Amino acid sequence: MANKLIDLGIRPLYGYISLEKKMQHVQKELDHLRHQWDNMIARVQGAQSHLRKKRKRAVEEWLKAVDEIKIEFGSLKEQAQQASFYSIYARLKMVQHADKMIKEVTELGASLEEILPDGLLVETEWQGQKIETNLKEIWAWLMNDGISSVGIYGMAGVGKTTLAKRIYEDFVIGTKFSDKVYWVTASQEGTIHKLQDSVAIAINVDLSNEEDERKRAAKLFLALSRMEDFVIILDDVWIPFDINKIGIPLGLDGSKLIVTSRSLEVCHQVGCQKEIKVKPLCEKEAWTLFLEKLRPSLELPLDVKEIAKSMVQRCGGLPLGIITLAGNMKGVDDIHEWREALEELEGSFLGQNGNLFDSLHLSFNHLRDSRLKECFLYCSFYPENYKIPRDELIRLLILEGVMDKRRSRLSLFDQGHVMLKRLESICLLESHTEVNVSNYRETECVKMHCLIRDMALTIMDFDSKYMVKSGRCLKHIPDEIEWKGDLEKVSLLHNNISLISSGTSPNCPKLSSLNLASNPLRLIPDSFFFRLRALRVLNLSRNCELEMLPNSISQLGNLTALLLFDCCRLSFVPPIGKLKALRELDLCHTAINNVPEGMERLVNLNCLNMDRTGLRMIPDGTIYRLSHLQSLRIPEDVEVRVEELKALKHLEEFQGGFYDIDTLCHFVRYHQSYETPIFYTIEVRPSLSQLRFLSPGPCQITNKKVTLRGMELEGKNAIVLPEDIQQLAIIKCHGLGTCLTTAFSLFNIQKSGLTGCLIDNCPELECIMKVSSSDDQLVGKRILSPWAPLESIEHLSLHFLPNFVGLFKCEIEFDRPPCRIFCHLKSISISRCNTMTTIFTPWLLQHLQNLEVVEVLSCDRLEEIIADKEGGNMVFSPSDDDQHSFITYINFPRLKKLTLQHLPKLRSICEGTIICDSIENIRLMGCKNLARMPLSFSSIGGQPNPPPAFRAVEILKEELEWWKLLQWKDPGLGNVIQPFVQFVAEFPVV
Repeated sequence: MANKLIDLGIRPLYGYISLEKKMQHVQKELDHLRHQWDNMIARVQGAQSHLRKKRKRAVEEWLKAVDEIKIEFGSLKEQAQQASFYSIYARLKMVQHADKMIKEVTELGASLEEILPDGLLVETEWQGQKIETNLKEIWAWLMNDGISSVGIYGMAGVGKTTLAKRIYEDFVIGTKFSDKVYWVTASQEGTIHKLQDSVAIAINVDLSNEEDERKRAAKLFLALSRMEDFVIILDDVWIPFDINKIGIPLGLDGSKLIVTSRSLEVCHQVGCQKEIKVKPLCEKEAWTLFLEKLRPSLELPLDVKEIAKSMVQRCGGLPLGIITLAGNMKGVDDIHEWREALEELEGSFLGQNGNLFDSLHLSFNHLRDSRLKECFLYCSFYPENYKIPRDELIRLLILEGVMDKRRSRLSLFDQGHVMLKRLESICLLESHTEVNVSNYRETECVKMHCLIRDMALTIMDFDSKYMVKSGRCLKHIPDEIEWKGDLEKVSLLHNNISLISSGTSPNCPKLSSLNLASNPLRLIPDSFFFRLRALRVLNLSRNCELEMLPNSISQLGNLTALLLFDCCRLSFVPPIGKLKALRELDLCHTAINNVPEGMERLVNLNCLNMDRTGLRMIPDGTIYRLSHLQSLRIPEDVEVRVEELKALKHLEEFQGGFYDIDTLCHFVRYHQSYETPIFYTIEVRPSLSQLRFLSPGPCQITNKKVTLRGMELEGKNAIVLPEDIQQLAIIKCHGLGTCLTTAFSLFNIQKSGLTGCLIDNCPELECIMKVSSSDDQLVGKRILSPWAPLESIEHLSLHFLPNFVGLFKCEIEFDRPPCRIFCHLKSISISRCNTMTTIFTPWLLQHLQNLEVVEVLSCDRLEEIIADKEGGNMVFSPSDDDQHSFITYINFPRLKKLTLQHLPKLRSICEGTIICDSIENIRLMGCKNLARMPLSFSSIGGQPNPPPAFRAVEILKEELEWWKLLQWKDPGLGNVIQPFVQFVAEFPVV
């Protein structure tokens, strides 16, 4: 009993004394730790500022732990001061807490000694402008409560993981997510089970005793749902999966999911709400990155710098390639070594045995479909950086047998486009649009990144059945020793081969495909094809010097495709009657005057193109016998009887002409009753003497166009045009009438669907649309019977119309404009309409938001492009605000090209200000009465800034003084525009 009393008396005293000593001990250890902490911070900050490095993750964690223990000690001191002397239990608990802190502080001090030997910092990841721009956009998404998932995609080595790491670091430091940011690297196999394991390890959930994927997902879902805020970054995801099957609660309040992948398709299927593509670096950033990683002690000598720039250019802006290159060249200062390295680089794949090749090769290996692999490898047959027209490529892939066997040519092209889209989505191909500046016609293309192409060529080097030497500037075909016996495909596309020596005869019994297109070949010896009897696809297109083919071609019995497009001097093709396997014969834009001998016996022919040739007639019965034709193109002035066309039950594409409207109507009625889907380009003209026009290229016909040329339309009750017509051209026709929409009724065009309309040299035409008392009830309705086609028109061209007064002519007053007229209009071209004084009126501007091209040429009386008020009897009364916006500010958000040429009376474009930050090209010539340019661009820091795509302002040299006096809406805009000015000696042809 006495011992218990003594114990009760001593314990409080012991607890009191012990606690004070323990607190002093903790304070002492903390003071020592604080000294270490201060030293650490000083060293880190100095190195970060001078060496452009960042803290190691271990350093970040150590500093964070020190911070946390300081806060914890402060809290313990407060508790000790407030605790009662007689609260034995509380004081003993605090003693235990102090003991625990002493242990933690001691361990922290020891752990610092483990960090120091390896250094405090690591090199920063690349911090280029592209990364900063992408980071800013992604961060804005992630800070939006409505967006919980973001996908980052791009080709191998382009910097996806680097960007994700930056996001990870920004989340970890200074956000509410800091201790719940989880990095998960997905494996290539990417099974649900493996991904669940990776996520479980990251968030510290034990799944070792659970095999059922649904139960595993439930456990992960429950664990993550209990967290208030968390971020999961799934890096390098290859295979699409249902995120719910993993167990990640996508869309949970406070949750964020970031996915990096080479495939846009993966991002879509995982459920990303936003995606961003990481693109290669620009030339300037690529060079900066190279120098930073090379880190030469001295400035590179000029001769070495030029070589180094060529080497960096070879990397195509791919950070991984640039870093690999810099690592290989670090410490090299001898010019001979640099030159040797450049030579090796141009002759082989960069880092073939290293990480870069392996990384890129994984994307190819991951293609499970063998057809996709063939399609991908075939793209490398084209030269480096070549923009490959999609239709041309698909056509060749069909001929090479890459596609499934399908009855419909259209379905084959559909399959081809889907395959290319697939390769684009996994970043093995890039999508491009090639624009013809002269006519602003766009061609959809694909392109291979140079390192991706190198990888493809390296793959083919391991397989002896390929020989690809495209775009090498070769003057001679490879020596016969290079034509191995097991070769199957050879591409010598885009070289300077002009002659194949007499007697040359490659011994390649398996060769099935030979591409010699785009060479200046003048002669092919007869011997060349003697031992190429397995040849199936022969492409000699764009050999503009070639005048005749060797007779040995007649013996290529396995040939399925003979492509001679754009061999403009070719006048002789040997007899082809024995080529029974031939499925495609392309003679477009050649100089042949007669149908090749034996063509009528090509009963398996699917595609025949004889457009833009010297052909004047096709013997009766020839087309009739080619009953399997799916695509037929003949010159518009060569007549084929409709009865022969009726025999072509599989016809899907037709380009040709008829001599009269009745024949056209006969053809249209037949195909509409037969319900055969068909694309067409048809010209109707009365004689052979009319000027011929250039038709589309050699690939798929994708439009539905009818041209009426030199026809007498007056007195015709009805002209039956195809119901699905998309483009209509009326050239040198009489009897069209004064109003185009009235003519639409004659042509049975009464619904939207017409996308292009050209009217040329039709003297009676006065306007596009007329509003009269008989049709005023139609005004304001969405569906306008005679005006409906104007809703869908995208391209409108009006030329040589002497009585044309304007787009609209009104005989009544109305207070509402017709709805949706020209709402899809992209381009308008007007020339030699010498009665017109104004083009657009204010109320029409609200419908022109899709306008991209405006061309006005040689209109002698034109005074205004946009009138400052409604003209004639047209009355439109918008609100005051609307009226102000029409007159003061006019917005053309998509306008790219503005051409005003030879307009002697033009005094005003508009009275207000035109805002067009999309403009690319302006041409102002022969407009000397124009005193003011009303364009306005966005400003940065109060200064006008030219649009990103702006390329040029073209003016005549002789009009320099007029240009200097031209006034701009913003006085400073003239100086901003001046560097883009290009002087032209004479009026260009548009």
